[in-house]
Amino acid sequence: MLSLALGLALGLVPRAALASSTPVPSPLSSAGPQESAPQEDAEGEVLWIHAQRLIVRPGEELSNAALLVRDGRIIAVGSDVVAPEGAREITGEVACAGFIDPWSVFGLEPEAAGDERTNAATRSVDGIDPYLDPRLRQQLVEAGITAYRLQAGTRARLGGVGACVRPHPGLPPDEAVLLENCCVAASVGITRGERGQDVFDRLAELDRLLGALSDAQSYLQDQIEYRYELEEWQKAITAKEKELEEGFKKAQKDREKEQQEAKEKDKEFKEKKYKEDRRPKPPRYDAEKEVLARCVSGELPLVVEVHRVAELRGLLEGTQSFGRLRLVIAGATEALAVAEDLAERRIPVIVWPAPQGRLLLNGSARPLEYSEADPALASRLEEAGVEVLLGSGGAFPSGTRELPLLAALAVGYGLDREAALAALTTRPARVLDVADRIGSLERGKQADVLVLSGDPLATTTRVLYVVCAGDIVVERKE
Repeated sequence: MLSLALGLALGLVPRAALASSTPVPSPLSSAGPQESAPQEDAEGEVLWIHAQRLIVRPGEELSNAALLVRDGRIIAVGSDVVAPEGAREITGEVACAGFIDPWSVFGLEPEAAGDERTNAATRSVDGIDPYLDPRLRQQLVEAGITAYRLQAGTRARLGGVGACVRPHPGLPPDEAVLLENCCVAASVGITRGERGQDVFDRLAELDRLLGALSDAQSYLQDQIEYRYELEEWQKAITAKEKELEEGFKKAQKDREKEQQEAKEKDKEFKEKKYKEDRRPKPPRYDAEKEVLARCVSGELPLVVEVHRVAELRGLLEGTQSFGRLRLVIAGATEALAVAEDLAERRIPVIVWPAPQGRLLLNGSARPLEYSEADPALASRLEEAGVEVLLGSGGAFPSGTRELPLLAALAVGYGLDREAALAALTTRPARVLDVADRIGSLERGKQADVLVLSGDPLATTTRVLYVVCAGDIVVERKE
């Protein structure tokens, strides 16, 4: 019923005109929205997208403005951007960046999504279903979703490496992957089996996660020390080689003299052997520690699904010593009790504004974790200074297409509209390390654009066009 409600509310009738797909271009550094790029001759379709209200990013808008797209990339944004000859012209009341779901299992093989045997080194991209019906991806883009975090092992203690993927119906799975290593996922205290865990089981899981991070930190330190020792060894070898080279002639004369003296004394001449310092031995490779070490070093964010206040407090206290760790909390049912700490440490929280009655769908959601969920959680966390992202919960594949309606639900329970739009665009793009490519309408970024009949989160708004990776994948008439 909720999927049907979404379609009726946003007018997402499955009529789409697919443009020919093009490879995803490499990103450029973003520039200000008012700047114009040189319009050199280039192959590929050119789009001129005009809107009365062009939302460059939440909090930054242009009136009666346009953006120019060439070869899948935004090359100009501003009020003075004119349509070049031959460009495809698209107009609408509002234009904004495409929505990003930072918590999804869409496109995964069912076994990969719920696999509890995954570990830190498991790659979610390896679980992509190559036979997924393109019409299912079409439903996502019709809802305005142009990217999502694909995550295997959502019910496992360590779900492995997540990927940022486009639902572009015309792209093969490998080309649809924006970033194959956008995070590492873990969970603490998630219901497994028919009964829930008690607090001691949940805290034991937390201890195992913190222990794994500590082991990864030691592994990382060993790697750093090895690289230092190897560098010093190479310097010593270079210096010794230079010394031997410079003293070669003298050493040769000394050797000849020693040979002559040995011959005169009728003794055996013994060569002096050069003893080289032993090369440092590298630490033993461990695939799981290697991945978690990237989290400890801050290279990859660590997304931990955790709900109860005891584990939340333990997680915050236990990760305090990991200065570079980029922690992200998912779920956070009882997070209001630790909101001050979350805000102070600038830890983002992915909230699933789960509506009542949807918790047991397909038996894959986690009812115990959400049995006391506050529908106003996103609003209250935002008011407390916590950076909120909105996700579809990773509970069932079809949930991602309902993300706009879930966001509207969060707005209905008090979440500021601008914050809600950021929670679907700029914030997930930054957290998932793809902000240099998507998440806002800036020059140099890849063109993921929604053209709408009204406010992006109003239930009466119709999606008129969706541009994904520069291709028009949804086209509807007002």
